[in-house]
Amino acid sequence: MIIEVRPASVFEDVRAVIGPKSPTASVCFCLSYRIGSKLNKSLVGPARGEYVAELCRPDPPPGVLAYDGDEPAGWAAVAPRAETSFARNRKIPHVDDLPVWSLWCIRVRPGHRKQGISHALIAGAVDFARAHGAPAVEAYPLDNGDAKVDLTMAYAGLRKNFERAGFVHAADTTSVLAGHPRILMRRDLR
Repeated sequence: MIIEVRPASVFEDVRAVIGPKSPTASVCFCLSYRIGSKLNKSLVGPARGEYVAELCRPDPPPGVLAYDGDEPAGWAAVAPRAETSFARNRKIPHVDDLPVWSLWCIRVRPGHRKQGISHALIAGAVDFARAHGAPAVEAYPLDNGDAKVDLTMAYAGLRKNFERAGFVHAADTTSVLAGHPRILMRRDLR
């Protein structure tokens, strides 16, 4: 298996990984940290997908996709922190004034898990951010030790996977997800 990570500019492929099974469902579509809560709540049903389709058109698109051959197998959301709700988040601190990028969601499709795709997505998101001028990339993974994490809440990633990708602990947070503390990890790209 050869995994290739590419910019998420093909909406149909993005929808295959993070879109709802029903086009009328109003699920995340990875918008909850990307846009303000008022806009997020106003986008219901197909409007969510239409909004994401618009995000896929310009450069840079909203993240990266991992492909197993021609099949989209995984997603990572990455963007300048200033363009996300992390810019205003009171539970996740700002380490400094560096215009970092945030990597906040990793999703691997069923049937593709346990094959190293999340590692490829982290590396691909870092390369994508670097190519777009990011001086550093931050992530806010779960610090779960050896504890199991419910797959629906593992989207934030796990500390050990980010450590493996060269990220270092930069700060503690007051954010908790699925009963596990989240930490701020950073990879310097300068």
